[in-house]
Parts: sequence; C-alpha cells; structure tokens
Amino acid sequence: MNIILVGMMGSGKTSAGWRLARMMGWAFLDTDLVIEQRTGRKIREIFEAEGEREFRNLEHLTLLDILEEENQVIATGGGVVVWGNNRRYMRMNGLVFWLDAPPEVLYQRVTGQGTSIRPLLAGDDPLGKLRELLELRRPAYEGAAHYRIDASKGTADAVAREILACYRRHTQGDGQHDGGARGSGRTKL
Repeated sequence: MNIILVGMMGSGKTSAGWRLARMMGWAFLDTDLVIEQRTGRKIREIFEAEGEREFRNLEHLTLLDILEEENQVIATGGGVVVWGNNRRYMRMNGLVFWLDAPPEVLYQRVTGQGTSIRPLLAGDDPLGKLRELLELRRPAYEGAAHYRIDASKGTADAVAREILACYRRHTQGDGQHDGGARGSGRTKL
C-alpha cells in the first residue's frame, strides 16, 4: 500500500507528504524531484525543450516505476491525473488523497515561491490560469482520489495528521468509512 497525494500546485503535497512519511516511517518520493534527478534537468527545462506532452509521458513512466514499490508517500505533479491511465494505476496501488484548496490560496502559495518556476503559470494572468487549470482538472482529481482533504487551512503538519488519521480508519475498517466530512474538510469520494 502507498499513500498518493494529488492536487494543484501549491496545495502542499510535498510539504505534507514529507511530514506524513516521517510520521509513518515510510519513504517519501516527489515525482517531480525523481524526474529531475533521473534526467538531470529541471521540470521547467523539460517543458521548454520538449513541451508538456513529452513531460507528461515522462511523468507517467516515472509514476509506473515508483508504484512498483510499497510503503511510500508519493507527492505527484499537479497534472499527473490528466494523462493516460494514471488515475487507475494510482487507485490500484495506493490510497489517493486529493489536497484541495481554492485558487486564491494556491496563487498566494505559488507566488510566494515565484511563478517563474511554474511553467503552466507563465504569462500575464497566473491567477486566471490557476482557476482555469483547477476547473479543467477537478473531474480528474475527483476520479483519482479516494478522499478529498481541505488543504487550505492549517499547517502541513495538520494536513499530514489528518491524512494519517484517515488512512488508519480506512485500513482498520472496511474501507467504506465516510471520512468524517462534517467539519473536518475530509470527504470520502
């Protein structure tokens, strides 16, 4: 079993995922970092040189390779859910959590990191592009995720603890728990 985190850029997948892996004593992998290590190039450079289609193919192959192992917390790139059979592979090889947040929160987080590192936000209206991307990807996130976590409030530690609690309920029960959506931001999908 793996725990796989999906969501838009700025949703906290890497920050919460790293903390969650430490709490569980599991390995932590970020698909973007794995791609950068394997290719010796930054994601931005791959996008610029080869385009999004080639990057998504590389991301798909990397995901398949990573999913061969177990007991990992995996932070995925924001667009991994839109390519090929990635949603099906993730659901078959782990428990998938969608870290969701409103575009305005994502924008604040991403611009704090500098939008130049985010190829899909290049241009005059990065917030508008974020809104558009989220709306386009929302059905794919819903289709990939077993659970939705409201990642707009609280710290990365709080999000990690919420995922861990949800994971424990899921694996100790019959997997049909509703996730306690009332008031917690956690929704079973």
